[in-house]
Amino acid sequence: MLNIQEIRKDFPILHRKVNGKALIYFDNAATSQTPQQVIDVIVDYYTNYNANIHRGVHSLSQEATDAYEQARIKIQKHFNAKHSHEIIYTAGTTHGINLVANGFSSLLKKGDEIIVSALEHHSNIVPWQMLCERTGATLKVIPMNEKGELILSEFDGLLNEHTKLVFVNHISNALGTINPIEYIIEKAHKAGAAVLVDGAQSCPHLKPDVQALDVDFYVCSAHKICGPTGVGMLYGKEEWLKKLPPYQGGGEMIAEVSFEKTTYAGLPHKFEAGTPNISGGIAFGAALDYMNNLGFDAIAEYENELLVYATEQLEKIEGVKIYGTAKEKTSVISFNVNDIHPYDIGTILDKMGIAVRTGHHCAQPIMDFYKIPGTIRASFMFYNTKDEIDTFITALKKAVMMLS
Repeated sequence: MLNIQEIRKDFPILHRKVNGKALIYFDNAATSQTPQQVIDVIVDYYTNYNANIHRGVHSLSQEATDAYEQARIKIQKHFNAKHSHEIIYTAGTTHGINLVANGFSSLLKKGDEIIVSALEHHSNIVPWQMLCERTGATLKVIPMNEKGELILSEFDGLLNEHTKLVFVNHISNALGTINPIEYIIEKAHKAGAAVLVDGAQSCPHLKPDVQALDVDFYVCSAHKICGPTGVGMLYGKEEWLKKLPPYQGGGEMIAEVSFEKTTYAGLPHKFEAGTPNISGGIAFGAALDYMNNLGFDAIAEYENELLVYATEQLEKIEGVKIYGTAKEKTSVISFNVNDIHPYDIGTILDKMGIAVRTGHHCAQPIMDFYKIPGTIRASFMFYNTKDEIDTFITALKKAVMMLS
């Protein structure tokens, strides 16, 4: 069982005031907050062994290299990848998706088909549209229902011998829906297609096992998992990573360079051109340590309590409509109140020290499905409390009264 008050002491930002009010941070689906333990790791790097990695014989470089590669191993073990070289450091989820999309430019042709879902973030739509423009492949979409669930019978009908790739998020950032990726992966593989799963929203709430899932590619960002911004991970099965060409050219990703010919380094360096976010990579490992010390089962149980409680309280407010009522969902609630614009409510809540997200959440096709401009999204993490939800509900009622 989590000791929430003790956990909250780990997060300095939770003790500040916004507009004279104690901060209530309900924008965790956009980025989570960072505990002091992870902040200390970043400070320690820049204070004590700031140096470039893999290239120096001096002590600082070797210390930095060791810490960076040990963090890679932590990430490998966390996601249960078979090899550490199947873990590619990226700048985040979007970078990882674009890396794979770029690689498939040389593997697809006209007549090939790729499938995405209606629940995707723009980062898991736009790169594939660009890929189709480059290759002549066709993009198809798994539709959703009113609850915010994918219609799997429609997915089954989309699969055929021309399907080469399937892309789906593990959890919807806009609605909180947990997608049945095990089913999707199994069906796609039977059709001969590879699968990429966008895990940006799932990794803060559960612990994916990439070998058990048998997924071909899995991507996530550290800043959703109590880590820093600007760093993330692409997991790829070794055989796929060997097939894909490098995404960027430069230092570190080469074996030999001459003006006549360049040969590329092996995995993972083939995809890691240039000086990386070294402190970010090390802190990514520290963030996973922090989360694992809490325990993902305990995190999931507590966050579900928050989800159920907040949903019950919101449903008591006249005029509230919740979007995304899937049977399987995580601690995200998207809603509107009557015909009040989400931005207006979000602005008033901010004046009361409450941070929520408003807009289309980079998931405009979902908003188009519901025929709305956007929603108010409250998203919870393990350091949030029911008392904060009570304050949020009171403030929301006041905002609605002011705007009605």
